[in-house]
Amino acid sequence: MNTSQEKMPARKRRSLETRKRLLEAGRAQFIESGFQKTTISQIIKRANTGYGTAYVHFNGKDDLLIHLMEEVMVQFYEIAELPFTPKSREEANIMIEKQAGLFLEMAHEERQMMQVIEEAIRLSDEVNRKWKEIRERFIKGIEQDIRYSQAHGLARTDVNPYLIAQGWFFANEMYLWEIVKNEDGYPVQEIARNLTAMYTGGLYT
Repeated sequence: MNTSQEKMPARKRRSLETRKRLLEAGRAQFIESGFQKTTISQIIKRANTGYGTAYVHFNGKDDLLIHLMEEVMVQFYEIAELPFTPKSREEANIMIEKQAGLFLEMAHEERQMMQVIEEAIRLSDEVNRKWKEIRERFIKGIEQDIRYSQAHGLARTDVNPYLIAQGWFFANEMYLWEIVKNEDGYPVQEIARNLTAMYTGGLYT
């Protein structure tokens, strides 16, 4: 237990511990059974807590999965939001390829949880809406990087940065799900290199 938790009132500390148990139980149960077959009852039993207590923290399994999604996405956001201030086309290419590679590697590392998320996106309107919010955050970040490159004379200015950002993210997203479903036999770095060549070849001057 860290120092900040030790200083918390006992009731607040117990609440945080219960929430943590529910999230850990949820992650384990989702990975074991998949999204559709998992029930909130299984999660509550696995967390060794009561129904009333569990529903203080989460509205149901969809809500709990969304919180797990947010935890997983923190790692993806850290990669997507790496500083991007290239001074040349060559430097931009190196940075973009590295970022794409790290993004797809993370999909591979988080494959089990991402499989659950992919299933939930198809089956739950609530989770699907959350994924669209997550997707938009990535696209906005890419758009910002493109605007930087345009402003510094590195990228074409005759194209819409938001539409280009959408296309770049959707291409990465397609390979992300193929990696998650283990449907593509190509190494991650080869995928990143070819994707980057296509993207930067069309955008950077």
